[in-house]
Amino acid sequence: MYHKSLEDITALPKPSRKSNQLDESLPNSYDNSSTPSPPSSSFSDVEHVRNLSKSVPSFLLDENDGGESDSTSEYNSQSGMRWRNGRTHTNLSSNSASVSSVSGSVMSVYSGDFTSVEVQGTIQFSLNYVQKLKEFHIFIVQCQNLAAVDAKRNRSDPYVKIHLKPDSSNLGKRKTSVKKRTLNPVYNEILRYRVRMEYLKTQILNVSVWHNDTFARNSFLGEIEIDLSTWDFGNTKINSSYLKSRNTNSLQPADDRGEMRLAIRFLPQLTHSKAVPNSGEVHIWVKDCKNLPLIRGATLDPYVKCFVLPDTSKKSRQKTRVLKRTTNPVFNHTMVYDGFRAEDLKEACVELTVWDRDRLASHLLGGLRLGLGTGKSYGVNVDWMDSTPEEVALWEKMMDLPNEWVEEVLPLRMVTAAKNTRK
Repeated sequence: MYHKSLEDITALPKPSRKSNQLDESLPNSYDNSSTPSPPSSSFSDVEHVRNLSKSVPSFLLDENDGGESDSTSEYNSQSGMRWRNGRTHTNLSSNSASVSSVSGSVMSVYSGDFTSVEVQGTIQFSLNYVQKLKEFHIFIVQCQNLAAVDAKRNRSDPYVKIHLKPDSSNLGKRKTSVKKRTLNPVYNEILRYRVRMEYLKTQILNVSVWHNDTFARNSFLGEIEIDLSTWDFGNTKINSSYLKSRNTNSLQPADDRGEMRLAIRFLPQLTHSKAVPNSGEVHIWVKDCKNLPLIRGATLDPYVKCFVLPDTSKKSRQKTRVLKRTTNPVFNHTMVYDGFRAEDLKEACVELTVWDRDRLASHLLGGLRLGLGTGKSYGVNVDWMDSTPEEVALWEKMMDLPNEWVEEVLPLRMVTAAKNTRK
């Protein structure tokens, strides 16, 4: 990877360059005759959270340079990607079968058995946004008449899990304690998110109930989904809802994540690589972003990360610098990938994601994918070949106009970065 300034951006590159105890004032904010007890599990202890589940909230994990898993490295060795002097030599067609190793890379929110029991019963809860703390509180009261996973003894070991959609990877999941051997668990626990109200109103709250199995996969007992863009946050009364089966046609949240101005070009037969003869370069000029969404605080420290899929290895990753305290960053940063042949453009996909750098972790703000959006790469079905019509149009324009910069302002959307291979 190398970085160019705005002045030399149009010049051809030289081939050799390269939680939770309750606040004393909080019970009065809920319309409930009984005072809820403090949650029994704390998310302030990282090791405690790790012991609760293999799926640790991402705010406890650092999105850094050193977290690549073995599967990522193995994929790089199979994919035909070649590297020299820090620049990308891409022979994407050398092993199309390896694409399947990342086709399932989208991170699943669920990790359990959805078919073992019939969904039944209700859940009682209330929602409250505490302006003073800038915290979203979900008060889980109880569940009633849940399905019995152990039909012989007519009992389950239920707990409640929540996450915000589509940003479950950003703000993480929250869980109640597990109640043993009951179909009518009483929790009286508050699960919290520190998040701004403007951002919260772009989300869907998913509340699901699960049976905890120590030695096997947890069983799904039902869920509800709440569109927070239309929720009356003045209503802090206890609500009761019937649990539903897994929502395959789930609610779609508002998706205003700002926009990115960028230019791209393809320079055919520019390099003289023995490994990839008659290959060229793809240049990605990230100019700026505007109106990035605020998640946690009053400002952001944004940066952009890029992969050329199907390669999700660490060596494929290129990043801009981090800009401090702005929702409208100007990057003027060029990323160069070489070793491209014209036919590779039909199979590859440029994934650009915008992140907010925090002390503990980086939080995904949004992204886009430039490709043909066919759903396939080298004949293999992949979930990341999902470009929108606007993204496809820019990629096709680049293919039709070799050697020329093509520019567009594209809306950012929620993408689950295909690089997510951390276990």
